[in-house]
Amino acid sequence: MVGPLIPMGVIPQAWDNVFAVLLGMGFGISLEASGFSSSRKIIGTFFGYDFVVLKVFFTAAITALLGLLYFSYLGWVDYSMLYIQPTFVTSAIVGGIVMGIGFSMGGYCPGTSFCALAIGKLDALVFTIGMLIGIFIFSEAFPIVEKMYNSGSLGPKLVSDSLGMSASLFAFLLVVIAVGMFYGATWVERKVKKVDY
Repeated sequence: MVGPLIPMGVIPQAWDNVFAVLLGMGFGISLEASGFSSSRKIIGTFFGYDFVVLKVFFTAAITALLGLLYFSYLGWVDYSMLYIQPTFVTSAIVGGIVMGIGFSMGGYCPGTSFCALAIGKLDALVFTIGMLIGIFIFSEAFPIVEKMYNSGSLGPKLVSDSLGMSASLFAFLLVVIAVGMFYGATWVERKVKKVDY
């Protein structure tokens, strides 16, 4: 068994933050290279003329899923040592709605706003300031919303476990859905781009 590398002691714990910074920088470079520093490209998902955000992130998720699955089969990754973010249903729904509204209004998510800010975009600065104000308000109001925030706890649960299927079957179905979604998104783009705005 090889990974995860830091929890298993293959790489010392002291390197944890170094890898976090390097991976963060790589992620930011990837966002910029994909054109995600453009609010027009991101907002295109909501208007139906550009689904590159959906395609890139779906592809990244599937690549990571299949990579972990194959690494597990090969004995390179110990699934039991991977950190699974606990699921809180209520806060996930409320947070998703709030972020979705902000995403569609501003054209950025937190990561893409920092990416655009790094190359000097003024709209990203305004969005980032608004986001930081929102974080401050949430942290100050946390005692009021704490009960809602922690409600609907399911613990660290995988989607495949919730559906009662194996990880490999879930991965296969997700790939099939993704391929269908890619074709569907391309069809919508073609239809929308025929309309002259």
